Amino acid sequence: MKKYLLFLYIIFLAQVQAQQEIIPQLKFEELENRIAEMPADLLVVNFWATTCAPCVKELPDFMEVNRKYESNPGFKMLLVTLDRTRDMERVKKFITDKNIAAKVVLLDDNKRMNTWIPRFDPEWGGEIPVTIFYRKGVKVHFHNGEMSKPELEEIISKHLN
Repeated sequence: MKKYLLFLYIIFLAQVQAQQEIIPQLKFEELENRIAEMPADLLVVNFWATTCAPCVKELPDFMEVNRKYESNPGFKMLLVTLDRTRDMERVKKFITDKNIAAKVVLLDDNKRMNTWIPRFDPEWGGEIPVTIFYRKGVKVHFHNGEMSKPELEEIISKHLN
């Protein structure tokens, strides 16, 4: 039994590592298209960075909630890091060390921040963390700031059938 559990654990770690070996670097339009085209009844998009203390603090709750809902084919979570491309190795190490299992992309479009930030939400001033919920491609909720696990679960259960 112990060997079997060890085998499963190794498979899980290999899957997480393989998933995060290549983190896509996207421009705003590519991210916007990915969000619009992602097949999900409910898509949770979290903007974060490894240098943001509230972001790092909330990620374990996001991963716990992601594990809870990942078997639901209508649920998807996308973590959008705003770290710089030159810090990619730090991002990869962070993802591995923290066992981040949700899909991660890097938004490599800092020069046009003032253009794309209000396109996600006019109330967003650019601070992180920020979480946006999309139901079948349409934004249904915008949360500016750190989210607790109960807040996250409440919004998900409200919008996920």
